[in-house]
Amino acid sequence: MKTKVAIIGSGNIGTDLMIKIIRLSPSLEMSVFVGIDPASDGLARAKKMGIQTCHTGIDGLITMQEWKDIKIIFDATSAKAHVYNWDKVKAFPDKKMIDLTPAAIGPYLVPPVNFLDNMDVSNVNMVTCGGQATIPIVAAVSRVAKVHYGEIVASIASKSAGPGTRANIDEFTETTSEAIEKVGGAERGKAIIVLNPAEPPLVMRDTVFTLSEQGDREAIKKSINEMVSEVQKYVPGYELHQEVQFDDIPESDPVFIEGLGLRHGLKTSVLLKVKGAGHYLPEYAGNLDIMTSAARATAERIVIL
Repeated sequence: MKTKVAIIGSGNIGTDLMIKIIRLSPSLEMSVFVGIDPASDGLARAKKMGIQTCHTGIDGLITMQEWKDIKIIFDATSAKAHVYNWDKVKAFPDKKMIDLTPAAIGPYLVPPVNFLDNMDVSNVNMVTCGGQATIPIVAAVSRVAKVHYGEIVASIASKSAGPGTRANIDEFTETTSEAIEKVGGAERGKAIIVLNPAEPPLVMRDTVFTLSEQGDREAIKKSINEMVSEVQKYVPGYELHQEVQFDDIPESDPVFIEGLGLRHGLKTSVLLKVKGAGHYLPEYAGNLDIMTSAARATAERIVIL
């Protein structure tokens, strides 16, 4: 029997996640799709697909008869709205919440990196699109050599950045930077997001730089390739854009890292490309696709356990 789930947020991310669950999930069943705009395209699509809908947010969902059977709630609203939604959901200990906003009330979770550390937590946070794409790479380097510094640059198509993304730019950089440290294992993390206005829109590109202690380069490369394969299990469009590159930062010519001081060691550069599956959103919106795919993968792992 499949586990029943609800999605709060009828925008692009919520709608794409709903379609992924309906089409792809062997263990999750869409129960209720929730929004606050009765005229939204997402709610209209849900109705056409035979999914129960609610246009009065979490308050309305809790009063529905379907509520008692729902075990997992995805929140695809906003950081501010998630605070309110979680305050309502946490009163029901039999339910788990997967947060796709930058609110970060619960611990950061990147499925192939730290799922087992958080499988019993009631509220987990999916970091950001940039975090889901790049933190696995930082963690892959950390498995081989101590990482002093991790920096990521996420370039996404401007057309794929809706009002919610644009309103949460500051939260994106802060949340991702913190998660590079807490999940990726870097002493210091930094995140940069670029909204690319190119026409036609380009798929998501991510660049990951790490400065670590010297380590076995072949072991680092192998660790990165293995991590890419793990992510591809739930995001088929995730791939290395070119071979992993290495540079020496000699002790005689160290670099200054804010908060750490002078550091030397091995610089690893990784270029990634993320192409969306095109379920609801265009293929260039890989930044949104990796968020919904990671959230689905997390819920499916929770159900297995």
